[in-house]
Amino acid sequence: MTVVDLEKGAPQDAPQDAPQDAPVSPAARTSLAADPVALSDVPRRIGGFTRSGVLSVFGAAASGLCVAVLLFGELAPFSGALGFFVTAYLSFLGIYAVLTGLEEDGQAVRDRVMTVVLWSAGGLMFAALTMVVGFTAWRGREALPHANFFTQDMQAAGPLDPLSDGGIAHAMLGTLIMIAIALAITVPLGLACAVYLNQIPGRFSRFVRTIVEAMTALPSIVAGLMVYAVWILNLGMQKSGLAAGFAISVMMLPIVIRAADVVLRLVPGTLTEASEALGAPRWRTVWHVVLPTARSGLATAVILGTARGIGETSPVLLTAGFTAALNGDPTSGPMVSLPLAVFNFVKSPEPTMIARGFGAAAVLMALVLVLFVIARVIGGRGPGHQNKRQARRAARASRRDTTRFAELHTPGLELFETGSSETDGETERPEGGAGLHQSAAAPRSAPSPDAPAADNVEQSPEDNAPAAADGDPAPQGPPAPDNETRTGGAGGNTDPATGDSH
Repeated sequence: MTVVDLEKGAPQDAPQDAPQDAPVSPAARTSLAADPVALSDVPRRIGGFTRSGVLSVFGAAASGLCVAVLLFGELAPFSGALGFFVTAYLSFLGIYAVLTGLEEDGQAVRDRVMTVVLWSAGGLMFAALTMVVGFTAWRGREALPHANFFTQDMQAAGPLDPLSDGGIAHAMLGTLIMIAIALAITVPLGLACAVYLNQIPGRFSRFVRTIVEAMTALPSIVAGLMVYAVWILNLGMQKSGLAAGFAISVMMLPIVIRAADVVLRLVPGTLTEASEALGAPRWRTVWHVVLPTARSGLATAVILGTARGIGETSPVLLTAGFTAALNGDPTSGPMVSLPLAVFNFVKSPEPTMIARGFGAAAVLMALVLVLFVIARVIGGRGPGHQNKRQARRAARASRRDTTRFAELHTPGLELFETGSSETDGETERPEGGAGLHQSAAAPRSAPSPDAPAADNVEQSPEDNAPAAADGDPAPQGPPAPDNETRTGGAGGNTDPATGDSH
């Protein structure tokens, strides 16, 4: 009889006394003899494209399109492009589920359908983003090739002037100044508030979180009106880029706090527990453990807030006004931003001004992309992932630690000194483990009668005994019991029989 080893896939001879409980049909026995590797374990493929899967997708798409054409052209009085595409897509999903159910079970059908839905959503978002960026760049292609578009302002140019005159230098500088002021206010306050919400729970933190979530949906015009009323009307300040930076920071702050709070919640609690178990205070744990671990996510939070604030128009119009001249002083005089310049350019019916507006919009998108790249470089990689520079720095630190540990464990160094620098190098080790806490030194010489006794010299019990009078024997201490030795004041042992120390 021939059996198949499922791990090796090779036939083996079964023993003669093997049980014959499971009957084998002649057809199965013939197939096993012909192809013994047929029963070998083959892992099931759960990802990637298969021939049947691709045919099912294209067949369902064609069927859904045909169903939409029949409903909108022949069978039902439907009309409209949006309804046509929605009907075609829903028909495609239903037909694809039916075709997949012919080969797979219910769980696999749900998995395939959800995969198609997610791929469709991702493709739709990518197509929309590509369309927005491509359309903006295409409409601004007439203004972007001119160098003066990036170096001049609109003070000496009008709507009827060609694209070779005027530019958006004043709007670019204004946007950079305003967003820099807003970031200088938002980043420290936002991160500090997020750390407070994450590290100090309580009633007040829940109240602050509620206010932050409510401010996330704050209309931008309300923020501009608040800054306009407080800074300009009540305090009597003039419209400037500083006031616009305040208004933009009000819009950015709740976004940064909310996103940073979510990121800090993802830091494992075991890291903070380990840091506090080593004795680190809470502020050091936050500074050296929590913030470095969530650095990449915090950079993303700052980018989300920057993207919200850099595209605001109404707060800038209320607090900074509008000007066609270049102004680099954020504390005085009106200032304009790129979104506000785009709004004013595209309102004009002149084609050159419309081209300037789309060119300014393309520059704004490029500026956001540059800020995103800078933030990603500062944020670095996620926790547990190091770039080449960080890996080299960690390797250097490891080598320094290894060298330091090797020096501490050098054989020439000992924790307990066994000799005195004043002796000739001859040392005496204590016997029987006595006096391990003391250093063994050479025998002391007899003190001179004229030498004064030092106050800080520790005296032995024998030194404190009363001196013997002339002609009287010296007082002796109690004899030591048998099998024991008495330690003398100089560290030696005394013989119980003779009383001589040796």
